[in-house]
Amino acid sequence: MSVPKIMLRTNLEFLHFIEKYITEHEAGKISIKHLAPKTRFINQGEKIRDIFIIKEGITKCFISEENGKDFIIEFLGKGEVVGELEALKDISCLCNVESISDVTVYAVPKDLFLQLIAENNHFTNILLQELSTRIIQTSSRASFQQSYTLAFGLPKLLQLQQEANFEISKEDMAAYLGISIRSFNRTLKLLMEKKGKH
Repeated sequence: MSVPKIMLRTNLEFLHFIEKYITEHEAGKISIKHLAPKTRFINQGEKIRDIFIIKEGITKCFISEENGKDFIIEFLGKGEVVGELEALKDISCLCNVESISDVTVYAVPKDLFLQLIAENNHFTNILLQELSTRIIQTSSRASFQQSYTLAFGLPKLLQLQQEANFEISKEDMAAYLGISIRSFNRTLKLLMEKKGKH
């Protein structure tokens, strides 16, 4: 089994669509928001008003459990859409989304988003492809995490951090890997010791 190729998800086709739509239509309803790091712009349990498409930057999508622990589902970058499931199902937000770096998003009002789905086949196809890709990647990640040791998964996450040139806190790495910070620190220490011997 290969390592999941995308720990940081992007969707440039979605981004290109919304940018083209803004230039070709009077898209005054669509606004641009600039978010500082650690800004939560979707809150678990709340109703969605806007669907967000990431223009620049890196965010994390996570679930806060009743015991106070967070579980990071994925890291999202350029072109990724958030809030779409809640808009489609007309339900409260399933998770939180927070900026890790400086982030710029397009905020698309829910009514416009649903109108685009109803009236624009190209938009609907892009959205279906996005949802299909998400299911495939989530399944691959779950399979990967069950099949490989933490000592194998952690270096991949550290590599992502280096390649994508953004900093992930130890707490976020632990939450993404589904482990305690203590287990994370222990594994990191073992990896560093092992690396020092080579």
